[in-house]
Amino acid sequence: MAAKKKKLNIKKAIKRPGALTKKAKKAGVSVKAYTKKALKKGSKASKLTKQQARFAKTLSKLRKRKKK
Repeated sequence: MAAKKKKLNIKKAIKRPGALTKKAKKAGVSVKAYTKKALKKGSKASKLTKQQARFAKTLSKLRKRKKK
């Protein structure tokens, strides 16, 4: 039997939709800039914010790949 291709269920992976966007707007920057700032070495961002930033970065890569 052929192996079944596993689908990614992104909607289930997003626990707090819009949370990172809200934080970025509050800081007055774009989500991409906020992500970069949060993931910088020595950043004082919380563990949750860093996790959200890493996930946003991953999703942006998936989006780029899908557009091609």
